[in-house]
Amino acid sequence: MRDIVYERQKEITLKYKGKVVGKHRIDYMIEDKVIIELKAVEAINKIYEAQLLTYLRVTNKRIGLLINFNVDLLKKGIKTLII
Repeated sequence: MRDIVYERQKEITLKYKGKVVGKHRIDYMIEDKVIIELKAVEAINKIYEAQLLTYLRVTNKRIGLLINFNVDLLKKGIKTLII
């Protein structure tokens, strides 16, 4: 209703020293500025944060949200990462 532009399951290419090492899919890219990664896990651990940081660096974006739906109150499951 607000005409927010988003891409779901946006594919990105990961490179290491100039060579393609894999492809991954970002859950959501909002307005080509914010990456959102969705989880439904017992607890957010460092590997999920590292994953989101990698996506931010590869896409040259600065803001990412890591959202875990396996919590009693949703605001407890949201972590913002800014690089």
